[in-house]
Amino acid sequence: MKIFVLLSRIPWPLEKGDKLRAFNQIKSLAANNEVHLCALNDDKSVNKEDATRQLKPYCKSITYIDITKLQIVYNLGIAFLKGLPIQCGYFYNKSAHKQIHALIQSIQPDMLFGQFVRVAPYLEQEEIKKTLDYQDVLSYGMKRRMDKASWFKRPIFNMEFRRLQRYEHHVFDKFDIKTIICDSDRQLIDHEKRQEILIVPNGVDFEHFTPYETTKKYDIIFSGNMAYPPNVDAVDFLAKEIMPLVWKQIPTAKLCIAGATPAPSVKNAANENITVTGWVDDMRDMYAQSKIFIAPMRMGTGLQNKLLEAMSMNLPCITTNLANGSLQATPNTEILIGNTANELANHIISLLSNNDTATTIANNGNKFVHSNYEWNSTTNIMESAMKQSVENK
Repeated sequence: MKIFVLLSRIPWPLEKGDKLRAFNQIKSLAANNEVHLCALNDDKSVNKEDATRQLKPYCKSITYIDITKLQIVYNLGIAFLKGLPIQCGYFYNKSAHKQIHALIQSIQPDMLFGQFVRVAPYLEQEEIKKTLDYQDVLSYGMKRRMDKASWFKRPIFNMEFRRLQRYEHHVFDKFDIKTIICDSDRQLIDHEKRQEILIVPNGVDFEHFTPYETTKKYDIIFSGNMAYPPNVDAVDFLAKEIMPLVWKQIPTAKLCIAGATPAPSVKNAANENITVTGWVDDMRDMYAQSKIFIAPMRMGTGLQNKLLEAMSMNLPCITTNLANGSLQATPNTEILIGNTANELANHIISLLSNNDTATTIANNGNKFVHSNYEWNSTTNIMESAMKQSVENK
C-alpha cells in the first residue's frame, strides 16, 4: 500500500507519547508499505534536519508544514465561533489544508492515516480510504483536567470537553478505520458503534530498553514530558503528598523526576532528596540508575509509555488504577496499585525494604510487556485492517 500519514507534530525527538507512537508505527508500516509523511509544526526549536535523518529510512517523502503563532491565534478564534474544539482550531489553517490536499492529489495514496482528531479536519472530506487514530479520548482527558481545575478555569475546560466529545462522535463516520490505544478509552467514545474501533496498543523497543547494571543513584524515578498537565499533577502529588510519607520511614530516599521541558512547579519540587533532570539524552540511563518506577497518575487517558519502558528495563513499577486501566497488568503480581498517598507511599517503602518482592514484581512486569507490547505486532493489527479496507474498494 501507499500510505499518506498526517501528524500534528514532527515525530522527533521522541519526548512525547504521540511522537513515540507515530515514529514506531511509521517504522513498522514501512517494512511492507510505501509511507509518505506530512507533519505540521508549531515548534521553531525542532531540528528538522535531525528529524529528517531519523525518518528518512522509513519514508518515501517527508513534508513539514509550519504553523505560525499568528495563524494559531486567528484560527483559534475561527474555531471558537464555529463551535469546534480548541484542539482542532490550534492545528488547522486553510493554507496548510491546501498544501495537504495538493500532496494527496500528487501522491495518490491508497490509504490516509491521521493521528488524533485534531488533524481530522484536513482529511475527513478526502475521497480515499481513511484511518483515524483517536489514540486517546481527548475529551475525557479534558474532563479530568476540568475536575481538578480552579473554579474560574472550569468553564473553559468544560466547553472544550463538550466540543471534543461532539467532534469525536462527528468524525467517527467520516473514517473507514478507527483505532485507539486501549479498551477503557474506547468505551468513552460517545458513539453507538464504538466497538468497531480497533484496539492498537503501544509497544516497546525491547532492543533499546534492555536492562543493564550500573550504580544506583536514585531510589524512585518518575519520567515523562514534564510540561504535560497530567505529569505535572503527578509530580505535585508525588512531591507534596507521597514522598513526605516515605521520608518518615526512609529519610534518605532519593527521587528522580526525569523528562523534557519541566513546568515551573516541577522545577520548584527539586530539593536535596528530589532531582529534576529536565531533558536527558538517554532515558535508559535514568532507569538503570533507579530502583523503583512510580507513575502516580490522577489525570489523563491512554497507555503510559513510561510504564512500558520501565518494565522493559526490569524496574518494579507502581501506579494507580487510572493508569493500569489501560495497561492491564496484574496487581500485586506484575505491578503494584495504589490510589491514595498512603497506599502509594507504602508500596514504595515495601519495595525498598524487601529486595525479593521488588525482584519478583520486576521480573513479572518484564515478562508481561514482552508478551503484550511489541511494536510490530501491535501495528500489524492496524495494517491488516488497512489492507482489507483497500482491497474491498
